[in-house]
Amino acid sequence: MQGIVHKIWYQNHWLQWLLWPLSWLFGLISGFRRMSFLFGLSKQHKVSVPVIIVGNITAGGSGKTPMVIHLIELLRAKGYTPGVVSRGYGAKIEGVVSVTEDHTPEDIGDEPAMIFARTKVPMIVGAKRVDAAQALINTCNVNVIISDDGLQHYALGRDIEIAIIDGERRLGNKKLIPAGPLREPVSRLSSVDFVIVNGGNTSKTEFLMTLEPSAPIALKPDHKTLSASDSIVAMAGIGNPQRFFNTLTQLGFNCYQKYEFADHQIYHQDELLKVAVDKPLMMTEKDAIKCRQFAQSNWWYLPVAARLTPKFDAKLLQKLAQIT
Repeated sequence: MQGIVHKIWYQNHWLQWLLWPLSWLFGLISGFRRMSFLFGLSKQHKVSVPVIIVGNITAGGSGKTPMVIHLIELLRAKGYTPGVVSRGYGAKIEGVVSVTEDHTPEDIGDEPAMIFARTKVPMIVGAKRVDAAQALINTCNVNVIISDDGLQHYALGRDIEIAIIDGERRLGNKKLIPAGPLREPVSRLSSVDFVIVNGGNTSKTEFLMTLEPSAPIALKPDHKTLSASDSIVAMAGIGNPQRFFNTLTQLGFNCYQKYEFADHQIYHQDELLKVAVDKPLMMTEKDAIKCRQFAQSNWWYLPVAARLTPKFDAKLLQKLAQIT
């Protein structure tokens, strides 16, 4: 299923035209919903601290999580006390949940678990981002909120919108779901404050983000040694697995086998033991968060950090200062 969807969205497969009527209907519904907030038919709730939205207009991953982590670190370095709200994709959450070290990815979602593990930022997950943002203000004394994957959640008022584009796949065939990958029309990008391109070429109105890998980290403390010359098995359950595989190749690893899994997939020990029998298993940091409890001594993950231009950092901080 994933293969045919990729062909339709990114390789100009003829089936896109059969799905076009459904895309037209999707666009009509989503467009009316946005207009209802813009013209006051639906209420948008403004909270008492600035809100930075990090999202995209395409379905699937584009680099939002590294961007959120970058913003947390940037804001902390400038004296802010940021907090994060997230939907907690895939988790069954009633109301809102304040994230702690006791929560598993199954409890709160894999991306919130990864963000919290890396930063220990005050974080609330819940289906209603307005409730999550207000809970964050009430309990955590934050003075700026970052909304993870919140571009289309218009009920929460926003001060700064950041849209991420995957630089390798861009916007595909530029059609709306299901004929293409777009959640909203391309024109939506003209209304956001910053368009960030994750790798690849940028236009004059876009800012480049690169994901810089550091040394692989073992999932277990009693790990074996690993060098770039070793033959490994690679796996990725993210929006664009090929990006991860390309990074490993660029670092000099020999990927004996590559396995793509669905984004946000929950893993089980038995299936991964079958994947990597006698070779080191390399995965993304988001995958590692879901595998720690049953990790083997030759399982590793590759952490990456978002790097943005000083110009972007300065412009974002300038805009935030104008709001506060």
